[in-house]
Amino acid sequence: MPCIEKSSFHPPFFLRNPHLQTLFPQKARKVKGVTYTRHRIDTPDGDFLDLDWSKRNRSRCAILFHGLEGHTFRPYMLGMVRALNRAGWDAVSVNLRGCSGEPNLLARAYHQGSSDDVATAVSHVADSAYTALIIIGFSLGGNIVLKYLGEPQWKKPDTLKVAVAVSAPCDVPSCAENIQRKENRRYLRYFLTMLSEKVIAKHHRFPEQLPVEGLRDISSFTEFDNRYTAPLNGFADARDYWERTSSLPLLPAITLPTLLLNAVDDPILTPQCFPRAIAGSHPFLTLEAPRYGGHVGFLGQGAHGNYWHEERTLEFVQHFGAAS
Repeated sequence: MPCIEKSSFHPPFFLRNPHLQTLFPQKARKVKGVTYTRHRIDTPDGDFLDLDWSKRNRSRCAILFHGLEGHTFRPYMLGMVRALNRAGWDAVSVNLRGCSGEPNLLARAYHQGSSDDVATAVSHVADSAYTALIIIGFSLGGNIVLKYLGEPQWKKPDTLKVAVAVSAPCDVPSCAENIQRKENRRYLRYFLTMLSEKVIAKHHRFPEQLPVEGLRDISSFTEFDNRYTAPLNGFADARDYWERTSSLPLLPAITLPTLLLNAVDDPILTPQCFPRAIAGSHPFLTLEAPRYGGHVGFLGQGAHGNYWHEERTLEFVQHFGAAS
């Protein structure tokens, strides 16, 4: 499949700053017209996932997965749902464990490799009477979707036709280190603050697994993942966790049309997240690398208020036959 370097995304010159592209849509974008109905499903290990449905009684459905410390009401989730609804799709936005406004039941929560929860959600939606499904992941959710697609242990439903990953950190080790650079500390502080709040909220139920002594002194993902993420999820340490949850080594095993949409100026991604050699010889993977766009940004008005990546997703889905 092609590596698209000359993308159709061309923002105005005053919107070419990668941090503006990253931050403005999350802070200022307002998306109206999306109505959710929440449905809780059980996971095989005794936990739950909260799924927010936007149903229009269509025959086709998209399943969406958010990024790190996101949820289904983030503007990028609502914008994609609205675009899908207008194009004739139902949509299910999945809150990863602990992200729906209520702590999950286990000490572990979601992480970069939570493909088991993708499999649970996809299987649940596939049991409905839809004739076509697509899955879309943003940032961390994009890495998880790609990992799910490449792992042989998950039986993918025949109705699953297309996948899209937007701003996916498919090489987790390099991205985890990159976000700790001085110019990205604003993002690191934001994520660590939110993750720490969740540790505190669950500490009283799991005091030994989620200790809070010294929590406020943690200043890197290395420290946080060494102390919490890795041991809670069966990894030896942060490095082991990062390496084993990367989707990059699994990309060659993907067997349905998949778009990986990563902006070259993304402040969080690294060169390793642009697998040009893999995509160039892959029968199913398309890599599109616009020069601009930031991280889950692509700020620019399309039709009906859609952002460019929403229009591009619909175009890709239609091209590969899941639109009818």
